[in-house]
Amino acid sequence: MAHILTVVFFITTFQTLSVLHGVYSHGDAHKCRSYCGNLTVDYPFAIQSGCGHSGYRDLLFCINDVLMLHISSGSYRVLDIDYAYESLTLDDPHMSTCSSIVFGHRGNGFVVERWREPYLNPTADNVFMLLGCTAESPLFQGFPGKHLPCRNVSGMGCEEYYGCPGWDIIGPKKVRVVYGSGPPDCCAVSFEAIKAINLTKLSCQGYSSAYSLAPLRVDGPHGWSYGIRVKYSVEGDDSFCKACEATGGSCGYDVNDFSSLCMCGSWNSTSNCDSVHSASHRRTWSLMDALTGLVECIAIWKLSATLGL
Repeated sequence: MAHILTVVFFITTFQTLSVLHGVYSHGDAHKCRSYCGNLTVDYPFAIQSGCGHSGYRDLLFCINDVLMLHISSGSYRVLDIDYAYESLTLDDPHMSTCSSIVFGHRGNGFVVERWREPYLNPTADNVFMLLGCTAESPLFQGFPGKHLPCRNVSGMGCEEYYGCPGWDIIGPKKVRVVYGSGPPDCCAVSFEAIKAINLTKLSCQGYSSAYSLAPLRVDGPHGWSYGIRVKYSVEGDDSFCKACEATGGSCGYDVNDFSSLCMCGSWNSTSNCDSVHSASHRRTWSLMDALTGLVECIAIWKLSATLGL
């Protein structure tokens, strides 16, 4: 009887470890999810290497519980990530607002790396108001007699912005309409019109940015939402990630060639966690693997000894 109980014990232990091993190996759909301050960082973003979409690698950093986004034009604080509408809200501390006009080329503007352009761009309802630009600015070249592409964006523009109290410190506004009288102090443009907000190349002293919260309408620039609203997207078909998460995996990428990977606990797959392990991403043996194998061997040995085999 003692031998039988011993065998039952080992078999039960083996079965328990096998179940645990199956759970462990199958993956964790939230392995790459992180938190920074009060913000959740989830696919396609990540703050761990190899997690998320490769198009957003080396983009977000959590510094003292503050989530920062870094692109070629500078660093911005991330105020919000809206996963439903696929947008981020950013803050540039050197950007002008209604209460403070900042000159001196201190603002970042907004310029993304060329390889990120398919994934990351300011929204169509985001207005950039370029301030203190010189007559030699590319903004005013090639359009005789008119200041193009200066225009309102989503009902927001310089005419209203001139009513902000921050201008009282600067002095008189130069609202001019022809080149002969010099450039205006403010030129409102959409990102689509000029593709990059580079203050140095545009010969501008500063900028402000605001975005529309349609269908909410606000009365005047005092109520505008100041910041940069950025639309993000995942290029191509996102079925790979959906299939990965549906089988308990986390979406990531190979840090060497940036190809998509499904992270399944102790192994990675090039399809999903229900597939046969890829030869190029072989599973690594874990402590649970070793314990499971050891208990299996002992159970078989005990059973053989009991039966007199």
